[in-house]
This record gives sequence, C-alpha cells and structure tokens, in this order.
Amino acid sequence: LAGLGLEQLRGIKGLGQAKACTLVAALELGRRVLRRELGTRPLLSTPADALPLLADIRDQQREHFLCLHLNARNQLIQKEVVSIGSLSASIVHPREVFRSAVASAAASIILAHNHPSGDATPSHDDLELSRRLQRAGELMGIEILDHIIISAMDYVSLKERGVL
Repeated sequence: LAGLGLEQLRGIKGLGQAKACTLVAALELGRRVLRRELGTRPLLSTPADALPLLADIRDQQREHFLCLHLNARNQLIQKEVVSIGSLSASIVHPREVFRSAVASAAASIILAHNHPSGDATPSHDDLELSRRLQRAGELMGIEILDHIIISAMDYVSLKERGVL
C-alpha cells in the first residue's frame, strides 16, 4: 500500500475518495513517526545505515536525487530532495546540492538517487556527477561520504566500489 498513490488507491474496489485520502495520510504519518526515532539523530556509519532513509524513493517511477546532511559525528541533520527527474535522468547541479548543506551547517553529506529501471548499476553520468560533486565539496569544505544508487531490489555504494 505504501507505494500506491491516491488515484491507485481509489481504483481499489470499496475505496472511495475519503478512505483513500485517510490511507495516504495514515501512511505518511507512519513514515514520519518511524523517521523521528524519539528525537535522536540516526548515526550513518555505513551505506546500509542510510538505506532505511532511502526506502521512500526505492519504488518511485521517476529518478529522485537526495542529499543527507550530516553533522561532524555522522548523525543525520536533514534529508533533502534535491531533484526529481524523468524515468531515466535527473538534473543535478552542485549549487542545489550544497546550498542547503551550507545552510544546515553540514560537515558532510551522503548523496543518493534511485534507478526506476530496477538496475542499480551506476551509469557513466552517475560516476561523472559524483566526481564533479566531490570536487565541489572539497572546495566548500563539505565531504561527500558516499553516493548510493538504490533500486527496488538492490543498491550500489560508490564508496564501496572505490569511486569516492
């Protein structure tokens, strides 16, 4: 149910507009409660630690590019959707990635995006973008800890692959 939109829920026999809206709202509240973790900030030491924070983009039909802002102890400060693209591409510029990272006083960031195709293998463009953002981060004094590409069934960490 969590992956279905309002119109898809309305298409289920017995669910009208009001019940579908109630379900969408309840699922969103559940997601927010799970993310809150009683006021503590999640510690992100490994790519696997970041995966629960990326679950909401795993099954999206368009590419979503996210940035996780971390403090000096690698605790999550903020999760930001930087760009929502098309089925196979997302436009990302260093300016958009680092603007809110600077505003939130992030010491480091983790980049992430989904591949709606189901194949988490990084493309040439993914690798080039990662390197470009890494260079920009070095100039800004904000380290990029990883770039995670996630699909419905798998993920790839560019740090684990030695790209970053």
